[in-house]
Amino acid sequence: MSSTAPQKTHAITPETVAEHGLSREEYDRVLNALGREPNLTELGIFSVMWSEHCSYKSSRIHLKKLPTTGPQVICGPGENAGVVDIGDGQAAIFKMESHNHPSYIEPYQGAATGVGGILRDVFTMGARPIANMNALRFGRPDHPKMRHLISGVVHGIGGYGNCVGVPTVGGEVNFHPAYDGNILVNAMTVGVADTDKIFYSAASGVGNPIVYVGSKTGRDGIHGATMASADFGEDSEEKRPTVQVGDPFTEKLLIEACLELMASDAIVAIQDMGAAGLTSSSVEMASKGGVGIELNMDDVPQRETGMTAYEMMLSESQERMLMVLQPGKEDFAEAIFRKWELDFAVIGHVTDTGRMVLVHKGETVCDIPLAPLADDAPLYDRPSLSREDYKAWAKVEPLGDLPQSANVGADLLTLMASPDIASRRWIWEQYDHMVGADTVQRPGGDAAVVRVHGTRKGIAISTDCTPRYCYADPYEGGKQAIAECYRNLSAVGSTPLAVTNCLNFANPQRPEIMAQLTGCLDGMGDACRALDFPIVSGNVSLYNESKATGGGSAILPTPAIGGIGLLADVDVMATVAFKTAGDAIWLIGGEGSHLGQSIWLREIAGREAGDAPKVDLAAERANADLVRALIADGTATAVHDISDGGLLVAIAEMALAGNIGAETLTAFTPASAFGEDQGRYIVTTAPGVEIEGAVRIGTVGGDAVAGVPLADLRAAHEGFFPALMGGEL
Repeated sequence: MSSTAPQKTHAITPETVAEHGLSREEYDRVLNALGREPNLTELGIFSVMWSEHCSYKSSRIHLKKLPTTGPQVICGPGENAGVVDIGDGQAAIFKMESHNHPSYIEPYQGAATGVGGILRDVFTMGARPIANMNALRFGRPDHPKMRHLISGVVHGIGGYGNCVGVPTVGGEVNFHPAYDGNILVNAMTVGVADTDKIFYSAASGVGNPIVYVGSKTGRDGIHGATMASADFGEDSEEKRPTVQVGDPFTEKLLIEACLELMASDAIVAIQDMGAAGLTSSSVEMASKGGVGIELNMDDVPQRETGMTAYEMMLSESQERMLMVLQPGKEDFAEAIFRKWELDFAVIGHVTDTGRMVLVHKGETVCDIPLAPLADDAPLYDRPSLSREDYKAWAKVEPLGDLPQSANVGADLLTLMASPDIASRRWIWEQYDHMVGADTVQRPGGDAAVVRVHGTRKGIAISTDCTPRYCYADPYEGGKQAIAECYRNLSAVGSTPLAVTNCLNFANPQRPEIMAQLTGCLDGMGDACRALDFPIVSGNVSLYNESKATGGGSAILPTPAIGGIGLLADVDVMATVAFKTAGDAIWLIGGEGSHLGQSIWLREIAGREAGDAPKVDLAAERANADLVRALIADGTATAVHDISDGGLLVAIAEMALAGNIGAETLTAFTPASAFGEDQGRYIVTTAPGVEIEGAVRIGTVGGDAVAGVPLADLRAAHEGFFPALMGGEL
């Protein structure tokens, strides 16, 4: 059914359509949906809602492969964040999202507003945020732009999180030339809510008022969602105006005001204004509720003069929320937001038309059906290479003959100073990881642990992915990302509950990139099913590649995983630090043998070659069960999973954390010392204790590891970031 055409003030040319990121076929779908030509405001709304960032049009069909349910799952994908039961009438609410393109263009504000956006996703659902995490990928450390990008991103994350009063408790950082022209900034937030006070986004109640709260709308961030759905060309610097500007102090006020209002019965539905701002929030609320929506744009709080409806609808100004209230609760709600010195405005109402109608200065400037915007958005099953064809395309060299190390100790010293293994202390010391006084395991361990306030329970949190494995074998890489997260959560003693993810890939219109995406998802799905570790929320970020001067092309496939686990008692928890001289050192999971795609191979042999390590999911589950049991009964005095760098690096990290060395029983080969075989842990116990199925490999004591003094290991391990950043804080 066609609508009466709103007033047109701008000719819609093929160039205009292309500038809005729509293909000719997609524009034909717009014409069919409307029964007429759109005006510029309507075109802009279709543009952002049909962008990859908002519609997942290249990935939705494949995301259905992932397991999303389980007895612990209260709400899976489709809402602002995932919700899992943590007992005692409480729920953990969490999600991870990308802010990659903005962070490359303007690293401080890009990273800061990434933190702000993910915080809103969580407290929108009624949770008080208790922890932030991040997963960062940078290019070559010696790239001329990288120091600026690292500094800006780290300062942005710390600046926003520290000011808003939510601790940043950990994360991960990788370096690789594939990220030279397109860094990745993925932010994760975890919150806690009562299970009977969880809020959802589906609008309902014809005539109910629609309310705008938070900061005023400006012109910052317009076309942010569209920019995040395209690769970088030579003009990336010109896209700076599409990056939003954040205000963490306003966000803190918004958190408190929303939680105060949520304690009442005033809210029918609530949605944060993230990517695509007022457009996505209003469309998603109305479409989920099967209702219509009418907004008066004159009533939208505006920071700048002369704003058009197009600018207001597409602005991504930060710290804003949209609500549907119970009728008659407007004055009550307004009093709360005014108390917190935030804007509050009734800007529309719920209708029964199934349409979005916008009125500005007395004119109808938009009248479009909601179904095509959301439920009927384009969906593509893009061509993908087979696993065999992908392997031929990827050109991963076979491992072949390897050099035998002349000095395992010297290799260890080199690895401890390498970019992917070196201490991240320079980064996490810039984050307030203790605000709130509930952080019980700080950055630097296998997983962070935050106490559930007022209880003995703890939530363990980890972010994980090994992109080099995902490139060499997307299926095994996808499995490994899930398995490593499961392993890290188990290593502190928590029971893994559920996963969020941020799927970072390059251009999905290239069959080899779709092979990476589908392969990783297949591996992730199989691992989640085998480990009873469902995925309850996530984000997809595509077109992460750059044609900019000095940049690479496609990023490595990077399906970043964020997982949480539950500790019944935070006093029954393991850490990585060696505790007491004389403790026995045990290896669970077998001796190392796999050097393909290892850090040793890259840093010592100068090659990226061989297969990714295989992941035995049954062994992962059995070994994790054993480790958790050893922690629960007090047998384990320290635990560390074995990952990048292999066994000897893990031992060195435990030794440095406890400031006490290790005396090992056997001579090491490169494979046994640095192999990255999966499913393995190091556990220490008091002398005389036996672990069935484990191999005793040494004793805690002395002041060296593999003949290398701890002082030398510490200098190597701690030196990389200060040297790279020139002592900058």
